[in-house]
Amino acid sequence: MVNPNQVPKVKLNNGLEFPIIGLGTWKSKPGEVTQAVKDAIDAGYRHIDCAWAYENEKEVGEAIKAKIDEKVVKREDLFIVSKLWCTFHKPEAVEPALKESLTALGLDYLDLYLIHTPFDFKPGKEVLAIGEDGQIIPEGVDYVDTWKAMEEVYKKGLTKSIGISNFNKRQIERLLELTTVVPVTNQVECHPYLNQKKLAEFCKSKGITITAYSPLGSPDNPWAKPGDPKLLDDPKLKAIGDKYKKSPAQVVLRWLTQRGLITVPKSVNKKRIQENIDVFDFQLSSVEMKYIESFDCNGRIYAMEWSKTHPHHPFKDEY
Repeated sequence: MVNPNQVPKVKLNNGLEFPIIGLGTWKSKPGEVTQAVKDAIDAGYRHIDCAWAYENEKEVGEAIKAKIDEKVVKREDLFIVSKLWCTFHKPEAVEPALKESLTALGLDYLDLYLIHTPFDFKPGKEVLAIGEDGQIIPEGVDYVDTWKAMEEVYKKGLTKSIGISNFNKRQIERLLELTTVVPVTNQVECHPYLNQKKLAEFCKSKGITITAYSPLGSPDNPWAKPGDPKLLDDPKLKAIGDKYKKSPAQVVLRWLTQRGLITVPKSVNKKRIQENIDVFDFQLSSVEMKYIESFDCNGRIYAMEWSKTHPHHPFKDEY
């Protein structure tokens, strides 16, 4: 176990402090995720990253309740994040969607609520309602209007912070120009093959942190093709890890946190959950930091091909 007080915190633009490593819960199956969250809290995690679209918030909530009941943590020790899905972008849908996540999680408030993507689409039977052309069908809501509704739930105290996910520079600039609350974070895919250096520098200049999802290159990514490079098999990372008696995953997480980026590695394996937070007892040299940065090849795993015809698809721009 890592002492939670030894996990660095990042100060957000609203004054709140955010543990730099959290547990990701995407693709964690019901039946596995409850135990994973319990193991994470026992291992020293205080930041849990959730979303309505992950379809497992009820099980996450059961784990949170169990650990509060056991007096391992108090609610105020935890930093719980959820996300507004693309089918709830209409301003009048934002508060009910947030309340649905609160009910599932068994909480009175969130610490952070994010717009999951800048694009919206019509609700369907599935989380992802795909048309006959393989693309989602937009509902026609502007993310600026969605953000204004996010500002309202923030003012009401339903969430202590609001932020965004998968937004590009141009979309953030537009948001800042037309609304009043600056997002505290932009959660984006970020790992050595997609280091997001330019976007991170831009966000920092606006007082917005970056939260890195899929920091380990998403080894269980459902769209992987045979022959795709696997980040954690990279011999260069293994060599650096050997030097510090750390795994390649720990080297990558150290590289991200040393850059000041928040990160949410996902695992349901108890040993890996413990390993992923145990990265604060060594420091990479500036040469090693630059070396890992040089892996960048714009290697985006989650291109969200099913939204590429949407007017607000974020990955058409350089960053």
